[in-house]
Amino acid sequence: MSDQSSEKTHTFTLEVSNKMGVHARPAAMIVRIASSFSGEVWVTKKDGERVNSKSIMGIMMLAAARGSELTFECSTQDASDLEKQMTDLFSSKFQDE
Repeated sequence: MSDQSSEKTHTFTLEVSNKMGVHARPAAMIVRIASSFSGEVWVTKKDGERVNSKSIMGIMMLAAARGSELTFECSTQDASDLEKQMTDLFSSKFQDE
């Protein structure tokens, strides 16, 4: 248990800005990035629903429409790299537009 308490949790929030929101393809892109990092990566929608971001079904169940804010929490050593990759993905509007 001491290992968990010594790991610092990194949190960042991103806004969904593409027209269709997080549908199947963007969800798969989020999962692919999250799964490339060790440790847990959670995502919470502003309404309080929290899911494992390595689960495509979890991400899809958030039903994150345009304008939704998603807060990511991770305890991986590469947290800043995870944040950069997710920020780039959200900035690209999931290459939807």
